[in-house]
Amino acid sequence: MTLAPARLRPLLAALPLGVALLMATSACGGSDAAAPAQSAPPVSTESAAPAPADSAPAAPSEPAAPTDSAVKEITVTIAGRKVTPPPGRIEVTNGQTVRITVTSDTADEAHLHGYDKEAGLKPGTPVSIEFVADETGLFEMETHESGLQLFQLVVR
Repeated sequence: MTLAPARLRPLLAALPLGVALLMATSACGGSDAAAPAQSAPPVSTESAAPAPADSAPAAPSEPAAPTDSAVKEITVTIAGRKVTPPPGRIEVTNGQTVRITVTSDTADEAHLHGYDKEAGLKPGTPVSIEFVADETGLFEMETHESGLQLFQLVVR
């Protein structure tokens, strides 16, 4: 086996990241196939939904429900072409319910690639997309008219 010269090693090391970025940015070009998730730190901008107020507390002998089964709430706001919180990766567990709420100051369409979930955006009106994350991989959430990336959803 021949080793690459020392000057090529940094380029070869960066190649998988470059391929992943290329696949993520070209996902809207027609193919909705999921790219494999890369090992990058997740962005934690969401919180689990609280239990309904009318639910009874668990009896002491019952084990607590795992936190992975809670609904993952993701909230994004678009104002002046600025996405808040800034785009990043959000991790969820395979089989987990995800609720994405987007509020925009302009009319547009929000789209989650791979799952083909879409929602029409009206100025100032929050819209939600809820689904079970049952496909593993890396999926981009974006707006179609303005082409803004909202975040990347990592399902493991």
